[in-house]
Amino acid sequence: MHCELALDRPPGFRLEPPLAADRVYAWMERTWMLQQLPWALLFFVIGGWSWVVWGVCARVTVGVIGHWLVGHYAHREGPQTHIVEGASVQGHDVVVAGLISMGESWHNNHHAFPGSAKLGLYPGQADLGWLLVRTLERLGLAWDIVTPEMLPYRPALKQLRAQGRGCPVGRRLALRP
Repeated sequence: MHCELALDRPPGFRLEPPLAADRVYAWMERTWMLQQLPWALLFFVIGGWSWVVWGVCARVTVGVIGHWLVGHYAHREGPQTHIVEGASVQGHDVVVAGLISMGESWHNNHHAFPGSAKLGLYPGQADLGWLLVRTLERLGLAWDIVTPEMLPYRPALKQLRAQGRGCPVGRRLALRP
């Protein structure tokens, strides 16, 4: 109980090289805590310390813990539409978190189409993150948005079951020879 874990190479968060070279992403990563200050000031003016606690502290805490929980459960159990043969880890959907996770809980779709900005691919899969990306695109703040049909064919990707009519990701994309 009273020991210290000292690792020769402790894990760390590192942005991928293309993102690390982008000054905007580097700035966002470096200053994310400072970016909460304008919100804290606004909330304090509107409603005092209770608004700061709920609008900043609780929001950030729920966001971070929610992300970790979805990541944990999305790699353990839940529904799957696709599998990636030969992958050491498969993604599962966390249906209960669909609406509040900005689409991240449709993790099986993320594993099937990892380069896609759109994760809610089938009827009933709410993806507020995709709505945000589309809004940013319409405002001219996002471009070159990638969706599943734009990604290259992956022979290891297998569809387990159909998701109904009007499925934007059909057999042509997931299973073509």
